[in-house]
Amino acid sequence: MPVSAVSSKGQITLPSSLRKRLGIRPHDRVMIEGNDEAIVIKPVADLFQFKGFLGTALSRKTERKRMEEAVAARHKGRRP
Repeated sequence: MPVSAVSSKGQITLPSSLRKRLGIRPHDRVMIEGNDEAIVIKPVADLFQFKGFLGTALSRKTERKRMEEAVAARHKGRRP
């Protein structure tokens, strides 16, 4: 079982075997929880991995045209 020391600044080094096993690389974010007398460290997803998840944004012109068409369709047949 790997052992790490706590620095004067409260920092620890995660052993390379654990980093490799959990896929933790330099600059990754981790979540740290305290359970009773144990500390649990878990990797967390990087929000930038979700880039493009919702597709690409429409141009301002296209978005405005769609909005105007939706409003016209909603009010079609109604008198002002």
